[in-house]
Amino acid sequence: MGNSFVRPGYACTDHFLDVPLDHAHPSGPAIRVYAREVVAPGRRDDDLPWLLYLQGGPGNKSPRPGSMPAAWLARALQDYRVLLLDQRGTGRSTPLNRQTLPADPKAAAEHLRHFRADSIVRDAELLRRHLIGDRPWSVLGQSFGGFCTVTYLSIAPEGLSEAFITGGLPSLTATPDEWYRAAYRRIAAANERYFTRYPGDQEVARRIAAHLDRADERLPGGERLTARRFQSIGIGLGHSAQFDNLHYLLEEAFIGGDRLSDTFLHGVNAIVSFAAQPLYALIHESCVSNGTASNWAAARVVEEFPEFAPQADPFRFLGETILPSFFEEDPVLVPLRECADLVAAHEWPALYDPERLASTTVPVAAAVYYDDMYVDREMSMATAAAIPGIRTWVTSEYAHNGLSADAAVLDRLIALRHGEA
Repeated sequence: MGNSFVRPGYACTDHFLDVPLDHAHPSGPAIRVYAREVVAPGRRDDDLPWLLYLQGGPGNKSPRPGSMPAAWLARALQDYRVLLLDQRGTGRSTPLNRQTLPADPKAAAEHLRHFRADSIVRDAELLRRHLIGDRPWSVLGQSFGGFCTVTYLSIAPEGLSEAFITGGLPSLTATPDEWYRAAYRRIAAANERYFTRYPGDQEVARRIAAHLDRADERLPGGERLTARRFQSIGIGLGHSAQFDNLHYLLEEAFIGGDRLSDTFLHGVNAIVSFAAQPLYALIHESCVSNGTASNWAAARVVEEFPEFAPQADPFRFLGETILPSFFEEDPVLVPLRECADLVAAHEWPALYDPERLASTTVPVAAAVYYDDMYVDREMSMATAAAIPGIRTWVTSEYAHNGLSADAAVLDRLIALRHGEA
């Protein structure tokens, strides 16, 4: 146990635990995982049920109370003692980046094989036993955290008393190519919604892409900004707040008529740089590689969609797509290019056990967002049909970030779980 502190609304306690890098070899090398316990200040001594929160990603640290939008947390603290886990390789857990990975690309790629949802779940099980012994706990999985939750239900359902999932029911059967083929159709629809709201931005975006083909514009890290990398600022189009923030960024793109402004370039860098989350870029495609290799699926499948060419008219942004070119342009990823190729070629084991899911008795409630840019609605519903007793709430009221934007989302799921909605 580490430091404790109290701030308005939250009483927090740090927890660290050494866990095996490879859970199949518990006596081998260890890494450290970190989790922050959060409880309402007046309930620190109460015997509350625990709720493990699994963050979206992969490669994102858990939210820091008070510093990030997390409307769900206040609602959760009415009933639970919450544990915010920095999934292995992120935040205050043993970090994974170009500075800490083995220098040899093959060794680095082998190291990265232990950072998917199955390892995260096994870390969580060790944490559970460390904190509360044999008692099961609740889990709330957002986005990739929902993928982890379905993995949890597949390999360690005895650790769970209930499960909540928001925007994170994965496909149990889709290949990476099928996943990204569906993803590009959703990204195109998100572009349509965006340019319908901000029609003037179509000309601005086309102008920027054309300008980047002929001009040497540099990001704060010193690398040239290409038109293809500029397209990737659309990654936030599935989030309600960032949908509008993109427009405000484009408003200040040009200065003096023929140069991109420092304001714009710094804003773009904040979106496209993987300095804070290199693990996201390295293993993103592995999260949809359920018993197969990805082989850079997003880059291969985009060739089937010429409307996403950087100079296509109308212009379209990309979404949650990791391309090999990022490892040639982003300074924090450049040293990891050969490693990334090896990861992309790796044949990953399956993450989900359909037979075990079909026999689960864990109560599950899930929010499925109708126009989710990141997770396919039809694939999610097919997975829901494979989990007996799951209660699903399909809604077009919220974007992918509904959980953090409105406490009513978690409130609705809790009501569903208890048969009150």
